[in-house]
Amino acid sequence: MGSPWKPLLLLSVISGLADFARAVAARPVSYAAVLRMKADSSSSSSLSSRMRLRNNYGVESPSQDWPPFSRYRYSALSSQEDYRSEESEEFGPVFIQEPDDAIFSLDSDDKKVIMNCEARGNPVPTYSWLINGTNVDAEADFRYSLIDGNLIIHNASEAIDFGRYQCRAENSIGIVLSRDALLQFAYLGAFSGRTRGAVSVREGQGVVLMCAPPPHSPEIIYSWVFNEVPSFVAEDSRRFISQETGNLYISKVQSSDVGSYVCQVKNTVTNARVLSPPTPLTLKTDGVMGEYEPKIEAHFPQTVLAAKGVTVRLECFALGNPVPTITWRKMSGNIPKKARLRKSQAVLEIPNIQLEDSGSYECKAENTRGGTAFRGHLQVYTQPQWISMINDTQLDSGEQLHWECRATGKPRPTYRWLRNGEPLSTQSRVEMVNGELIIHRLQQADSGMYQCIAENKYGGIYSSAELKILASAPVFSTNPVRLIATVGKDVSLECRPRASPKPRISWRKNDRRVQPSRRIMLLRNNTLRIINSSRSDEGSYVCRAENQFGSAELTTVLLVKEPMRVELSPIRVEVTVGESVVVSCKVTHDPSLDVSFLWLLNTQPLNIQQEGSHFEYIQTQTSTADLMIRSILLKHAGKYGCRAQTSADSVLAEAELLVRGPPGPPGVVIVEEITDTTATLSWSHGVDNHSPITTYNVQARSPVSLGWQTVKTDPDPVTGSMESAMAVELNPWVEYEFRVVATNGIGTGDPSAPSRAVRTKEAVPSVAPANVRGGNGRRHELVISWEPVSEEFQNGEGFGYIVAFRANGTRGWKEKMVTSADSTTYKYRDETFPPLTPFEVRVGVYNNKGDGPFSGVVTVFSAEGEPREPPSEVQAFAISSSEVKVTWKPPIPGPGRPQGYEVSFWKDIEQEETGKKKRTTGNETTMLLSGLEGKTQYLVSVKGFNSVGQGPASSAIKISTKKNAPSLPPGNLMWIQEGNNVSLSWDPVKAKDNESEVIGYKVLLRQEGRGHSQVMRTPNSAVVLTLPEGGTYIIEVRAVSEGGEGAASAQVRVLTSSGVRAKSGQLSGRNLAPGLAWTALFLSLMVPSFPL
Repeated sequence: MGSPWKPLLLLSVISGLADFARAVAARPVSYAAVLRMKADSSSSSSLSSRMRLRNNYGVESPSQDWPPFSRYRYSALSSQEDYRSEESEEFGPVFIQEPDDAIFSLDSDDKKVIMNCEARGNPVPTYSWLINGTNVDAEADFRYSLIDGNLIIHNASEAIDFGRYQCRAENSIGIVLSRDALLQFAYLGAFSGRTRGAVSVREGQGVVLMCAPPPHSPEIIYSWVFNEVPSFVAEDSRRFISQETGNLYISKVQSSDVGSYVCQVKNTVTNARVLSPPTPLTLKTDGVMGEYEPKIEAHFPQTVLAAKGVTVRLECFALGNPVPTITWRKMSGNIPKKARLRKSQAVLEIPNIQLEDSGSYECKAENTRGGTAFRGHLQVYTQPQWISMINDTQLDSGEQLHWECRATGKPRPTYRWLRNGEPLSTQSRVEMVNGELIIHRLQQADSGMYQCIAENKYGGIYSSAELKILASAPVFSTNPVRLIATVGKDVSLECRPRASPKPRISWRKNDRRVQPSRRIMLLRNNTLRIINSSRSDEGSYVCRAENQFGSAELTTVLLVKEPMRVELSPIRVEVTVGESVVVSCKVTHDPSLDVSFLWLLNTQPLNIQQEGSHFEYIQTQTSTADLMIRSILLKHAGKYGCRAQTSADSVLAEAELLVRGPPGPPGVVIVEEITDTTATLSWSHGVDNHSPITTYNVQARSPVSLGWQTVKTDPDPVTGSMESAMAVELNPWVEYEFRVVATNGIGTGDPSAPSRAVRTKEAVPSVAPANVRGGNGRRHELVISWEPVSEEFQNGEGFGYIVAFRANGTRGWKEKMVTSADSTTYKYRDETFPPLTPFEVRVGVYNNKGDGPFSGVVTVFSAEGEPREPPSEVQAFAISSSEVKVTWKPPIPGPGRPQGYEVSFWKDIEQEETGKKKRTTGNETTMLLSGLEGKTQYLVSVKGFNSVGQGPASSAIKISTKKNAPSLPPGNLMWIQEGNNVSLSWDPVKAKDNESEVIGYKVLLRQEGRGHSQVMRTPNSAVVLTLPEGGTYIIEVRAVSEGGEGAASAQVRVLTSSGVRAKSGQLSGRNLAPGLAWTALFLSLMVPSFPL
């Protein structure tokens, strides 16, 4: 039984979530306003550092609105109060979200404008707003309301609310201002309803139809309607719509242009559209305008200003007859490759404009009557972007603050500073020069929030930081301190209190002031330094720190001990790879101090666990440590160090381990000289690993070899003192790489790096094709085949084969050239020689260097051809309604022996082409055709075939299939079970007129769960079955006729006991006389089922 409070808890949770959803829905704030940032535990400690990064922001830097995500975690249900519990240290406001530029549609049903603002801080910040530098009084003006930091403007209007907005966040630490956000209003007025007069021009003359758009904000898109919607004017080389003026320009009027024109404008924000009154265009009847030179009517301004990264579109269109052609060029340099020409070259479009795209651009209009040009200057500006910003800073009173912020931009940005939201001016202690702020002799009143603003006429960016002025009495983090030194060593006693301002420091020992001397020095960081310490320096040292807020003391107890000595044995040892060695480290030290050991290899700490079973650390006494190195490898060679350490000092002793092993890889292998079968190689000695090199082994590999193979050399062997040798018995025209392996008394080392790949020179081929043979092919063909010579033995370019052959008993050879190196067959055709003519055949090789050897002579017979005679004595026998057996005898032996036979069969009423074909798998002379239709006459013919082709077909013979098997199943099955004997009877099946007569029945018996069936045949309609063993059996009956087996009866299921068992697989039964009188028993276990 469930707890009674669980449903109430579930309802409470659902209700709470619903309330939260309604609260979020009621506040039109951004997602960032719901996902409040909740500083993690590391934030508090980070604020205590001298410098702390702070969010910096600007007009065009939306990506900087959020501080780095790694410093915060987020909670959808957290609030500003959470910061008080998680951050004990106070800090000034930091913007999380700042207002963005917005365009508000005056046609909107919701007349509210929301400007978002959110900051974090401790204490929680409060908010106020400025519009165009003037405070917004949300309490006095009912149209304004504040929800957290968000400003909501009700019944917004352009006349009152258009302008730049700033959010001001404030707490007890200070005040910060957000970046400016421009609020604009989107609207589209109506065209003047005044009727527009008709424009009448001659045919061939140019015309400009004025749009005169209505008041609007912001941009609009222009299009023109011709006669009626939706027939819009299509722009081409003759017609152009300026998106700057909205006018329609037709360079050369045609009769098809006559009609009514309406200017349509569309607001890009509200998508509202309005239409102008129609302007009729008519043709004058006083003649056609002749040709005249171009006149540019639409062009870009003399000076175009564009922000970096935007797409710039420069327009240029001219009137003229013939229609002018527009071309563009940049006066200094080339037009950017990214630029595109639009609207029949009337618009030059430059995407993602950059500073290097600035310059003078010219458009030129030309026709056969002349040309004209317009030139203007494109200037690209950039808004300020930060190079360096200011960060939170903590300084002592009286110190100097030096902040610097730097930004790029075009024009170059200027800088101004704010303190707690108010302009900072130059004073006696305050200097501001080019983004630098210097405040001398800091005072507590200088604490607060500072902002550096970099701005040009296209925008401004803000960087904020908090300045904290520290004031505290001296404090030591640890007290007292115990310090142990050794005789003869230098000792440093530190004194580093936390205090603001910096305190005055004094030292005393055993209540007596420490007097500096040649051996005792007071450093600038207040550390007391004792040179060449002795036992007399032991004692208590007190550091006193004092400023105007208080004082504190730190006591350091100094103990001086005898120095430690370390002995390492053996100091130098040589071993062979695979051997083991023990290095012992013994220490003599002050018994009052504990000692620890650290082993090093080549100055790096030895990772015993990482090295596995090779190293073992053994410490039998507190002052002795042994290092055992087992199964030594070459990499274990080097200097082993034992570092013994106490709280007083640390001493290192080293021993050298030399490891003898197989040689290292030889140096780079260089191929000095190459011939067709040799390569002269040189290399440099590798390291011998403390065992002299005895021999070098030269290895080679090629694209056709199985990896690296040792090659013969001259001299042989190559002794360890040599650095060159000649590789011999190479194959010509093969690309080889070579490497060298060194061997010494320890073993064989790693191979050198491979040489560059080189190819031996060409030579006459020396290897003849193998396994020359032949046969098959078509009649009158001699087919000769061979195994191709691998590329390794072709010895040069232009490799091919020479096929030579002659009929047995003749003298002259016929030779044929086969130019492909990959060829394996040559066919020669001659109508004069009979089948199976014997030929002597040999195959040779050649390349560009000459002819190589021939293979041995072999005998090859010409092709015997396809079979020439049809099979004889073709006979067919009907087996059933769907099967026919076909037999034949092979044709008379001779050339063209069959390798198999193809039997074709088709219905007497069909053409042979529509019939079917079936092939034997060998030289069988009988075939069973199945899948035939019952009581149907078929025609059958047989033909032989071999690899060459098919022979002639035998004469077609006719054969009729038998009638179909009875379609009715045996019915009225009855059975009686006595033990394992089952007496079964059924009504005889009567065949229809078109069916074969019943000649008996087939009884099928199957044990349930097994796939194998046992069959019993009977001429009668009754049978007695003896079931083999206990279980459930399924019985069914089929009628048997010359046409095959009929349909199956309904199934009978019989359950027998396991008391009586017959031999597995045994089926016995006996037939009952047709007239046997049954004592029928219809059992309920006789269940119809699916046929077997």
